[in-house]
Order: sequence, then structure tokens, then C-alpha cells
Amino acid sequence: MIKLRLKRIGKKREASYRIIAINNLTRRDGRPLEELGFYNPRTKEVKLDVDGIVKRLQQGAQPTDTVRRILEKNNVFEQVRAATAS
Repeated sequence: MIKLRLKRIGKKREASYRIIAINNLTRRDGRPLEELGFYNPRTKEVKLDVDGIVKRLQQGAQPTDTVRRILEKNNVFEQVRAATAS
């Protein structure tokens, strides 16, 4: 199964994360299928490839709880519903 999850990058105590699509059996920092965004918890900065995320979600990818919250705050699930309706 494909998961949308966070991949940790950065120095100690200065972590930031990439939102990636990856096989669920692969380790956290393993090679991703696709990089779909960026999240910095210290500055609350979020950059998303919305088209790529919508495509992966329509294919059946499951987001982790943290990624789901990030996507809900940025109204990505509304775009998924709109894309499936049309």
C-alpha cells in the first residue's frame, strides 16, 4: 500500500520534513516514490504539490495522521472530492 508520510530532514533539533509518497513497508527515510511537499513545524511553513497529492489520493494512497491534519488545514480533501465529482 502507498502511504503519504513525513521524511525527516535537517540538523538535530532543527528538523523539517518532506511529505512523500512511499511504500508502507519502506523505512522512514527510505527512497520515496514521489516528493509531494514540505513542512517546517518551527515556522509552520507548508508547501504542497496539490495536483500530485490529489492524484495519489485518488489512486488509493493513505495519509498518516499528521499528514492528514496538514492536508485538512490546506483544504486538499475538498479538491479531491471536487476532482472525483467531475
